[in-house]
Amino acid sequence: MLVVAVWLFAAMSAAGGTYWLIVRWRVYRDGSGRPLMRSGIDLQLDAWPSVSVVIPAHNEEHHAPELLRSLVAQSYPALLEVIFVLDRCTDGSRAALEREWLRHPDAVRRGVSLRIIENDSCPADWAGKCNAAAVGAAAAKGERLLFTDADTLFDPLLVRASVALLEDRGLSLLSALPGVSIRHLFEATVQPLAAMELMKLFPIARANDAAHPRPFANGQFMLFTREGYDAIGGHAAVKDDLLEDLAFARAAVQVAHLRAGLFVADDMLHVRMYETYRQFRHGWRRIFIEAARRRPHKLRRYAAECALAGAGVFIAALLSIGCAIVALRSGDAPLGWAGIGCGAFALLAQQSTLMHIFALIGVPRIAALTCAHGSIAVAGIMWQAARDLRRGQASAVGRARVCADARARLTRRSHLALSRQRLRSLPMLPIPCASSSPTTMESRRRASRRCTVRSRRSGMSSLSRRRVHSPP
Repeated sequence: MLVVAVWLFAAMSAAGGTYWLIVRWRVYRDGSGRPLMRSGIDLQLDAWPSVSVVIPAHNEEHHAPELLRSLVAQSYPALLEVIFVLDRCTDGSRAALEREWLRHPDAVRRGVSLRIIENDSCPADWAGKCNAAAVGAAAAKGERLLFTDADTLFDPLLVRASVALLEDRGLSLLSALPGVSIRHLFEATVQPLAAMELMKLFPIARANDAAHPRPFANGQFMLFTREGYDAIGGHAAVKDDLLEDLAFARAAVQVAHLRAGLFVADDMLHVRMYETYRQFRHGWRRIFIEAARRRPHKLRRYAAECALAGAGVFIAALLSIGCAIVALRSGDAPLGWAGIGCGAFALLAQQSTLMHIFALIGVPRIAALTCAHGSIAVAGIMWQAARDLRRGQASAVGRARVCADARARLTRRSHLALSRQRLRSLPMLPIPCASSSPTTMESRRRASRRCTVRSRRSGMSSLSRRRVHSPP
């Protein structure tokens, strides 16, 4: 039994170590040519377009002033319009923004303007953030539109670098991957593995491949040309999608046949996404649902792969080493050293690869030691997302879409009820029928009933035609 256990865990460790070596090679291959946002800093343009930065915000009293401060500090050679759309805010977001703006009296002289729009309504079939972004885009005057979130922070050269790359590469949509902010434990142990799974589905090289692209965009930073945004249809074209960034990327590349680019911003863009682990789980459930195109079987497969590659390899390597030590003590040196070698190979390949990836995205290397816990947590999020899709829960598949469907059903029912009510109000008079020639009182009654039914049907069809051609 010991021999079987050693060989089994040693084989699993060898397979897992080989898998992680392949991952390391792919990271090295793709990482050497990573498109960096900093590469646009030194680019020069003959004429710099004006830029409108649109920020939809809901109760961002603490985050919004910090973002405004980083936008005012931008080193951009043309006009920069900052538009905050306060979407049904109940806190002091407007007052906080106005106080921060007063601290920069030279902003207007440097070409930066601020506009605060208070949005008090939202159409029934729109998500709040998507509608607020559309409101801001309609009010924007810039030649380029930049959509970002209120919980982001910009490097002073970020707008300049992104616009330069957009113009130099001839793109209609440019998106950026931010640096990771580490404020909570789950942001160091779970979030990097979740980001790795997302990047496995949407590799940067494939997102930028002009011949065979796999469209991807990050909603925390999306820079459009005005022509590209209008060609897609604006936010109205993606109002039914759970994640508007992925929908924008697919619409731009696959529908409008525009060019899109994805760049690594690293420390030029910082994001503070989630304050609690519960928010983290909910947010990443939505991301994985859209990334898997709402297919539960894909989510379950991704979950199994994540758990096996992380926790599976780690545990198999430890068990291989443990069983091999027992074999050594029992006198079977070749078997023991073989088990120790395979287990050590798997651990070394996995940990060195994860430490390299964590260093690339700005996460402490030591966090790689928690990969077993992180992979199980990410797999659990994917599995829960698959369960939510199977159950059709509104919290997972998008309350906006479910509510829209429900409203459509209620509308159809109300029209039907109205038609029936109008039908009942029609006079119950028989219409003489040429085909009926009653000879007795009973035959007259039957003919009267038949004609009454025909009159009702005639009234129903006229009502239907009236409802189609001239709405009530």
